[in-house]
Amino acid sequence: MIRTGAAFTLLAILASPGAAQTDAEQIVQDWVRSAHADAAAEAFAHWNGEGEIPAECAVCHSGAGFRDFHGLDGSAAGSVDASIEPGGVVDCDTCHTPGVEGISQITFPSGISVPPLANSATCMTCHQGRSSGPALVERFGDLDPDAPSAELAFQNPHYAAAAATNFGTEVKGLYEYMGREYVGRFDHVDGADTCIACHDPHTLEIAAESCATCHEGSEPRDIRLSVDARDYDGDGDTSEGIAAEIASLREMLEAEIMAYAEGVAGAPIGYADAYPYFFTDTNADGTIGDDEAVFPNAYGAWTPRLLAAAYNFQFVTKDPGGYAHNPHYTLQALHDSIVDLATASGRPVPEIARP
Repeated sequence: MIRTGAAFTLLAILASPGAAQTDAEQIVQDWVRSAHADAAAEAFAHWNGEGEIPAECAVCHSGAGFRDFHGLDGSAAGSVDASIEPGGVVDCDTCHTPGVEGISQITFPSGISVPPLANSATCMTCHQGRSSGPALVERFGDLDPDAPSAELAFQNPHYAAAAATNFGTEVKGLYEYMGREYVGRFDHVDGADTCIACHDPHTLEIAAESCATCHEGSEPRDIRLSVDARDYDGDGDTSEGIAAEIASLREMLEAEIMAYAEGVAGAPIGYADAYPYFFTDTNADGTIGDDEAVFPNAYGAWTPRLLAAAYNFQFVTKDPGGYAHNPHYTLQALHDSIVDLATASGRPVPEIARP
């Protein structure tokens, strides 16, 4: 992996004899091994051949872009004004530049702003996605919900939008169905209610051992409230971890997306972990092969109803920690997407519970 020299700069600044030096060295070593420091990763190397990172991308894919966006480099806050060269990472100064602690509002793609969680302004700026439920509503306008439209294309919510999941309907990251109520921020408990309370800020790893304080003997994915006896995925097991319930609903939603696409939109669809994620299932075999998962074969028979459900599917897929970030908001969006598609397809509506 290609690394920047920021780690060694930090050592030179912070290092002092004895234990303090060891602490500083450990912090740098932790960061160097993290994804935030990997300049060769696609998240940072994508623009290496272009000479400049687009402003809307530089906010999160370059420490310099983040500082420019928040005005921490002396520029006006709210936009990236300078040209940002590729090669930067989420470096030490991204989180430790003077002024970071003064960021008082984080604006989400929905246009809604909230105060940042303690010591989490950096995390929330970038882990919020790039789209929102209201953006889809605006895009749909007066289109027939079940008629394919050439005006529509898949709208990717982007990746690891943990902050948007955490704040739920307060920032409206997911597509929310009319007539349904959705939960707001998942506060969890004192001491485990901010980004860095659960994630080491340097290694980025989950501090799973802290979960054992209240959930003794449980891996994070196995946790659910003992008083929660609702069967969210309808499989009869109300003791499994909430992550398993979400995973089952995600599979059910994928099946409903495929059934609706073929039966209502008139063109079979499939999902693959390759941009733009949804493709025409050209041989209608229920899977997307390597020859089908190519951009020219991007799915094109989108209806508003199908696109809303596919957006929620992708949002949940790309925030694999949704079971911890906000399980009820995640479950609600999956449930409503499944029921909406099944109803429109004329298929039996699954017997699944809703939070």
